[in-house]
Amino acid sequence: MADDIILVDEKDNPVGTGEKMDVHCKGILHRAFSILIYNSKLQILLQKRAGSKYHCPGLWTNTCCSHPKPGEKLVMAAERRLKEEMGIEVPIRRTGLKFIYKVKVGELTEHEYDHILCGNFDGNPILNPEEADDWKWISPKDLRDDMMANPEKYTPWFALILRTIGKGAETIPVPGLEKYKVIGPNKK
Repeated sequence: MADDIILVDEKDNPVGTGEKMDVHCKGILHRAFSILIYNSKLQILLQKRAGSKYHCPGLWTNTCCSHPKPGEKLVMAAERRLKEEMGIEVPIRRTGLKFIYKVKVGELTEHEYDHILCGNFDGNPILNPEEADDWKWISPKDLRDDMMANPEKYTPWFALILRTIGKGAETIPVPGLEKYKVIGPNKK
């Protein structure tokens, strides 16, 4: 039960639970969240995924991503995982933005109904070495420029997060994308 995640339909209605690795092997749609942490300079905190991760090792991505456990509230799950991965304890807010995507990552398939959440923090994270190898603060413009020049250095869902929040990121390439649908406010 500890590694169970919530299976959902395309409207984010729960339809059951499944063991995390089995769900990723079969590419079943499930609930997820992605956190963007901003500092007072409006920079975004990135993490470099640990080299030991089961997919996308060593790639740069948003501050924290994960799945709520069955019965766990989304924001509470996000705050829990942010502390576990990055050693950061701050209030997390819903943005109202969400999207569905399906993409192959090695032998697995990420097929997620992803909720974009955010928070504010000024300081240095304390990384969990099982989750992240490095971190950095970066301006949205520098991030967009680097993602345009080096898309292979970033997780595919991170490019989709930036496309979903917009601000000139719509042209960022997304390697390996199979399905992408923004379903948040003001999006089609």
